[in-house]
Amino acid sequence: MISKIFDNVREALADVPDGATVMIGGFGMAGQPTALIDALLDQGAKELVVVNNNAGNGDTGLAALLAAGRVRKIICSFPRQTDSHVFDGLYRAGKIELELVPQGNLAERIRAAGAGIGAFYTPTGAGTPLAEGKEARHINGRDYILEYPLHADYALIKALKADRWGNLVYRKTARNFGPIMATASKVAVAEVDSIVELGQLDPEAIVTPSLFVQRVVALGAEK
Repeated sequence: MISKIFDNVREALADVPDGATVMIGGFGMAGQPTALIDALLDQGAKELVVVNNNAGNGDTGLAALLAAGRVRKIICSFPRQTDSHVFDGLYRAGKIELELVPQGNLAERIRAAGAGIGAFYTPTGAGTPLAEGKEARHINGRDYILEYPLHADYALIKALKADRWGNLVYRKTARNFGPIMATASKVAVAEVDSIVELGQLDPEAIVTPSLFVQRVVALGAEK
């Protein structure tokens, strides 16, 4: 019987090695897999490369992982906001590397990895410091730069429901980066509110098929 359900978040992340590239879903706090982030903090892996839209909020979740000195580099589109003081302090002290990627390019680089695309040209970033060192082309009257896919060893994502095969449905905008991160990683780990029986998820509502999910942990009472 196929079952991708793990008993707890610690077990689901026990094999994350030092130096791993980890994608973390969420747009700010919306759809952020906080239980998985906390488990990664407890697990102890260091020198991580994190791919996320933001660079942490306040002192919890991703910000706590940064504060613990566990992240060597962050790849994101929105590193600064009113409560990103942890990242700000680390970056100004030279203790963390930043790769700044425009949000659309970030999403497309992740999607390209999952789709098997080798590289793509985009006008976003052309003519700015973000284009430095990148291949450029002039196509149909516009300047483009070449961007490469973003692959990950692990993706930590949050969904609303799953079945034991790992099919996922999401709650509204909490979906954000989760589906494409699952396709771009070797091991996608989903924290969900509940697990339902096979056949209870409407096939038309399944956003992430089980093919792209390796591990599921239920946090709600309906496990």
